[in-house]
Amino acid sequence: MNKTDRSLGMDRKISRRDFINGVNATAAGALLLPKLGEAQDPQQSPNYYPPAATGMRGDHPGSFEAAHALRDTRSVDLSSVSHTNETFDLVVVGAGMSGLGAGYFFLKNAGRTARVLILDNHDDFGGHAKRNEFQPNGRLLAINGGTLNIENIGRYNEVVKNLFNEIGIDTERYRKANESNRELYRSMGLGSAYFFDKETWGADKLLVREATAGGRGGGGRGGGMTPDYVSQMPLSEQARKDLMRLYDKNQPDYMDGLSSADKKLKLAKMSYRDYLLNVVKVDKQVYWFFQHFGEGNFCVGGDGTPALFAWAQGQPGFAGLKLEPTPNGVLEQLPGTQHGRQVEGGGPSVHFPDGNATVARLMVRWMIPDALPGKTQEDSGAARVDYAVLDRPNQTARIRLNSTVVHVRHEGDVARAKEVVVTYSRGGKLYDVRARGCVMACWNMFIPYLVPELPAKQKEALSYAVKGPIVYTSVAVKNWNAWKKLGISNISAPGMFHSSVALTEASSLGDLHHPQSPDDPIALHLTKVPTAPGKPRQEQHRLGRAELLATSFETFERRIRDQLGRSLGAGGFDPASDIVAITVNRWPHGYAYTYNSLNEPMEWVYTNSENRPNIIARQPYGLISIANSDAGASPHTDTAIWEAWRAVGDILDRRAMPFLA
Repeated sequence: MNKTDRSLGMDRKISRRDFINGVNATAAGALLLPKLGEAQDPQQSPNYYPPAATGMRGDHPGSFEAAHALRDTRSVDLSSVSHTNETFDLVVVGAGMSGLGAGYFFLKNAGRTARVLILDNHDDFGGHAKRNEFQPNGRLLAINGGTLNIENIGRYNEVVKNLFNEIGIDTERYRKANESNRELYRSMGLGSAYFFDKETWGADKLLVREATAGGRGGGGRGGGMTPDYVSQMPLSEQARKDLMRLYDKNQPDYMDGLSSADKKLKLAKMSYRDYLLNVVKVDKQVYWFFQHFGEGNFCVGGDGTPALFAWAQGQPGFAGLKLEPTPNGVLEQLPGTQHGRQVEGGGPSVHFPDGNATVARLMVRWMIPDALPGKTQEDSGAARVDYAVLDRPNQTARIRLNSTVVHVRHEGDVARAKEVVVTYSRGGKLYDVRARGCVMACWNMFIPYLVPELPAKQKEALSYAVKGPIVYTSVAVKNWNAWKKLGISNISAPGMFHSSVALTEASSLGDLHHPQSPDDPIALHLTKVPTAPGKPRQEQHRLGRAELLATSFETFERRIRDQLGRSLGAGGFDPASDIVAITVNRWPHGYAYTYNSLNEPMEWVYTNSENRPNIIARQPYGLISIANSDAGASPHTDTAIWEAWRAVGDILDRRAMPFLA
């Protein structure tokens, strides 16, 4: 190990390098997963607790190998399958938001005596709504390992609102309980900063902005630009002028002579990058600030996001165009759940300490009450899931983890079949179960491999949805004194490995309390979206996925330590001694694919067209129906849940009216 690595702390024993069951675990023994071969059912081990596992998480080692083997060979040796002799009323493939939602809706409609089995390839439920836990000095910290928010609850449809009410979610009560937390960082004078990296600008520079209302300084992406602030940036004089011009409310009409409708049409067909560089004609240095715009929703940056989307989401450069408001907004919810809450409105967003893992945990509690102690959303905050009870025999709902489904088929002719046979891989062996119906709540692109009997047109439509890769990294640190000293709560770093670094959003739930003093341990939230600027969007997603799968945890750790040390060093942060644990939530198949007017028909993007691939893809096939966020062409939580409701409806309709098959 070289001197630089030692200075970063790469030789330190943090929670990262002890491998158990293929997953990095805490070195101190809090961990969590049994050794291979220790138990046929690892969920039954008393030490099994995935939320506290660290290292490479998300699509962790052990969760994708069987699926990749199927992808590569396109075959399954069904002669080696062990029959469990289990039969269920419904088998659900995938324990994410849509899969858990399918279990909920089926039991709600078919009755609590119905038998449901949910299978998932990961070692934890929730899909992207995973929970990361740390316990530095015995203090419980929980942070989202994926899905962040309930975005604008007022826009949620009644189906999802009713589910929330049934499982005990009260967003208004939660917001009232966190009023003081929402002002915590601002009350300490913490704002935001840009980090100008030496690789781009010749020298590292952290440039801090003062706090504004809400505790996030500077007004978000690139906002809060004042002459004094911009004058301190390592930009050329022309770039400084162009940056200020971009935020000037009295800027000229860069599309003079066109009607508002014609302007919108042109903006829909050009990227935000092209608009800034070729229409507004800002200096190329200015685009540095906006290169990551769009990644948070679409997993591509400004080069792959339409300029019309940028206008709708409040990005600068459009004030002079005098565009007429679009009824209901460009990115509003359309029938069929396309798009959603990219545009603010419809009520505030809600962030639980662990993101939407709270929603997943409460759905599990509703189906299997013994799995999570308590009765309310508040007492779930610090509660520990009992994974051993998730798959107990003789209970109506069961969740079987570490089980990768590799084949689904009807027993006999699809039109007359009474059962489907679902084959899954667990511990290197194949097993099967039978069911009167099956909801495929996994991701669209893989369903053609799992259900080879599907019609060719449906397989083609399913394959269209290439998920966007994304990384959420959680880092537990001993304290946040460096942040307090520097006067910041978040850093935008367009040129760095992670494009943003922030203190976790201040929120508490019951006995899960957000740290109130900079002397307390805290978790940091880092975001990375691997892209390939200039390539078509689907190709960017594929290349980004390949990059994630090829990047080792050691590389992630080194880049994390380097970035935190360079960004926070002036505040006294030492990456070698201050980092307690690192959890990298790697999602090569992350956000659902949404339509984009740069490359796709306008009607797919801005209308409720029945020709969209997701509509063709989600049609029921015999006893099989399809539910996931891909089916709604939107990565939002309520989309996944709504699609579960629709898919369960397809199953129940077939039972009530079998002639529909």
